[in-house]
Amino acid sequence: MTTYHIELQGEILKVGFGNTQATGDRIVCDVAAKLDEMIATGEIPGGSLIKINGRISVLVSQVLGDKLGKVYNAIAIFDPKIGDKGLDRYVVTISRHPDYRVGDTLDVLRSQLQSNIKLVLCGFANTGKTCFRDGLKQALFQIPNVPESYFISGCPDGDGSWYSETARRDPDLAAELKAQYKAGFTPEFAKLKAQEVRGIDTPLFVFDIGGKISDENRLIMAEATHGVILVKDESEIEPWKVLCDELKLEVIAIVFSDFFGNNDVVESESPILRGRVHRLKRGEDVSQRPTVRALARLLVGLSKGSE
Repeated sequence: MTTYHIELQGEILKVGFGNTQATGDRIVCDVAAKLDEMIATGEIPGGSLIKINGRISVLVSQVLGDKLGKVYNAIAIFDPKIGDKGLDRYVVTISRHPDYRVGDTLDVLRSQLQSNIKLVLCGFANTGKTCFRDGLKQALFQIPNVPESYFISGCPDGDGSWYSETARRDPDLAAELKAQYKAGFTPEFAKLKAQEVRGIDTPLFVFDIGGKISDENRLIMAEATHGVILVKDESEIEPWKVLCDELKLEVIAIVFSDFFGNNDVVESESPILRGRVHRLKRGEDVSQRPTVRALARLLVGLSKGSE
């Protein structure tokens, strides 16, 4: 099955999307069939509690809850936003077991051998950071055995990680939701977003920020480990490079965004990736662009090299 991956690793069921272009109806059918097979063969043995870790859509969560709820007395889901240093936290969502209540949090010691990558996509406004972020996410999902990844927006402009896919399918709905979710970039927002970034400890974590060099963005970026700078011309590089240096972020790529261009160019991959990406337009799938794919491969290499 290529649309969704399911594997039991000890007491944790690792899950995640495969073919990201598949629609929800196809995915839930594949998930149901795979779970039935794993339960029938004893690969998923059943018991008192199972923990689930990975990317789960609302549709998939319904199938997981139905199938696993018949063989386990309690189900707990990993929440990357409430982790702590060295710990993964799971929230109990279904329980018929006296030792577990819905809403309980369970701590699992994270492997200390893993050094996580927290990547910030930075640059001035209108460089296409949101579109680039979504394309990078899709490109990573297309790499076999890619480390677990997590993507969020670090700015309150309404462009969550859901936006590009929604815009491709229903532009009017995407615009309506964006307007509802858009909020002010306040110090309070920045503190909460920095706390969220700090608590997420997946092997690959990517977020973008607003298009200004500000105290708010500086606070959020300080939680990253690496940076990618998107620019429209050479003069935009230095201000963001200085900020990344101040925050001790390793800049791994500088990408020129050419909206009216016709092709990508990967100019160099060492010592940092430099290239051009064309037409970063909301709603378009840019995951096959050579520069986006080159960065995805670089991230996977960095993550696996730190294991």
